[in-house]
Amino acid sequence: MKALLLDTGVIVALLDRSERTHAECARLVQGASVQLVTCEAVIAESCYLTRGLPGAGEAILENVATGVFRIPLHLSESARSIQRTLKKYADRKVDFADACLIHLATEIGTGEILTLDSDFLVYRWGTNQRFRPLLPLGTRG
Repeated sequence: MKALLLDTGVIVALLDRSERTHAECARLVQGASVQLVTCEAVIAESCYLTRGLPGAGEAILENVATGVFRIPLHLSESARSIQRTLKKYADRKVDFADACLIHLATEIGTGEILTLDSDFLVYRWGTNQRFRPLLPLGTRG
């Protein structure tokens, strides 16, 4: 089955109806006929950013528990690669979650990503391949 990478901003927008991209994110996620793949760092960021929304953390973890959000990354096996990514994009102040998603793109062989982060227009995966964001970017840093 084909996979689609999932970034923090989209998870937050799904749960927070006041986010201006909520409806578009919900439409894309509900209409996805592919696996939504992410990493623990994205889950942690999402739980942190939605901590003021009652039940949000539980909803995020429910999506992990039921397999809606798949987490194939094994940090102990990927740490060196992620470390290289952090170094490569140090000038952009890449965060750990983004570095993990860059690594995951290479592992699963896709640059299709649900993100609100315009840095994914600069980041490259695999052998210098561009990401293909499926949402308008620049709405969240």
